[in-house]
Amino acid sequence: DCPGKEGVGGRRRNLALLRNKLYMGQRRKTEPVVESTTTAGDHGTLRRSQSDRTEYSQKLQEKMAPQAGSSSPATLLQEDEGQVSRRMMAKRVKIIAELMQTEKDYISDLDLCIKEVIQPLRNKQIARFDVDGLFSNIELVHQVSAKLLSLLEEATTDVEPPMQIIGEVFLQIKGPLEDTYKIYCYRHDDAHTMLESYEKDEELKQHLRHCVQSLK
Repeated sequence: DCPGKEGVGGRRRNLALLRNKLYMGQRRKTEPVVESTTTAGDHGTLRRSQSDRTEYSQKLQEKMAPQAGSSSPATLLQEDEGQVSRRMMAKRVKIIAELMQTEKDYISDLDLCIKEVIQPLRNKQIARFDVDGLFSNIELVHQVSAKLLSLLEEATTDVEPPMQIIGEVFLQIKGPLEDTYKIYCYRHDDAHTMLESYEKDEELKQHLRHCVQSLK
């Protein structure tokens, strides 16, 4: 019958409810919650712990990682520097050897042209045949090419590959090469026109055909 007692009991019940709400609210803040679509038989919110997320991340990284045996930029960067250097040096040696062999073949062709074509035509002294106009300064081309090959051989013979300085050879012979090929290229079109006119003359054509057969 005492109104004071009912007021005290009500306040106690309110305090209990308040503590309960605060407790539940604190749990929601501390527990990691991952919202997910519910599947058949599941209801409500699915909670995923930190350890689950770590495991998922690790599995994802494994799937994204390159398969065994595949090359990646990171793997290539880890390649031994000494091996890379040796491979590059071996490639450089092959390029130099190919350069020298090409020059040797070129000089051999020029030798044949001079001995089997130019000299025989000069010896015949054909009145209507301008040998020097047709072949321009090809003998000078032969000389400068032979000089280039000689310098290349000098730079590589009995010299260790790392010490073979090839660029210096081309800088040294740059001037003679330019002077010689300027003349050859300048006269090339005229020589080609001259050759076409000679091929229309049956007698001159026979002389040229004979020289070609000698080359073969």
